[in-house]
Amino acid sequence: MDEKNTVAVGKVILAGAGPGDAELITLKLQKRLAIADVIICDRLVNPEIIALFAKKDVVVIGAGKQGYNEASKTQDEINQLIVDNALKGLTVLRLKGGDVAFFSNVLDELYSLKSNGIPFEIIPGITAAAGASAYTGIPLTARGFSQGVQWVTFNPSAVHPPEKWKYLVESNDTLVFYMASKNVIFLSGLLLQYAAHKDLPLAIVEQATTPYQKINITSLKNCAVDFKDREFSSPSLVIVGEVINLHHQFKWFEGEESGSIFKELAK
Repeated sequence: MDEKNTVAVGKVILAGAGPGDAELITLKLQKRLAIADVIICDRLVNPEIIALFAKKDVVVIGAGKQGYNEASKTQDEINQLIVDNALKGLTVLRLKGGDVAFFSNVLDELYSLKSNGIPFEIIPGITAAAGASAYTGIPLTARGFSQGVQWVTFNPSAVHPPEKWKYLVESNDTLVFYMASKNVIFLSGLLLQYAAHKDLPLAIVEQATTPYQKINITSLKNCAVDFKDREFSSPSLVIVGEVINLHHQFKWFEGEESGSIFKELAK
């Protein structure tokens, strides 16, 4: 092959865009947004981030993944999008909501990049739990309330032995459940089986750090009644623990009644 016609392999930037507030991105990500040729973007990335900091001629490709949504792209399709664009010699920014590697499929993407000899860098972001904690005035660890925190993903098909649930609820750690709001009543029922204190507070934080943030507080024993037939805006995070009692004392951020800043980028 004529070397003059050879296209140099591009570079991929795997980056976290934070939990929603456009100002909660790193300076490094802001600089990479300014040079990216292609942005392959999750649905939970605030579009204002791209509008403010990306090149005017950047190509934005929606690669949203969403549970219970058949229109979502598969991980294999996303991997191929990243690889195909990088092999064209382009600078590709794979932009994910929250942190780039916190409960994401970054490992699959890394395998694809390594197997195709594509250089990359990883830029961390503020994960949803940290954003929700700060913007609700609920420190996830606090002296006298909780000295530890555990992050868990949850859906009804996630199989954990009884010992796991017993350990979680008896640990006195703050529990943060990602992807759990649709099945929060089922989740609270599992925890209730082993909870010594049935009044343990439970909160669902919707669209944390955005103008539409909303916090819904109940307890393990009242969850099934208080949240019956409720639907919560995506993204939502479930927090369980005594630290929730600090919200009323330290809340400082008020969201609006309804709405969303997030575009549907699943297609």
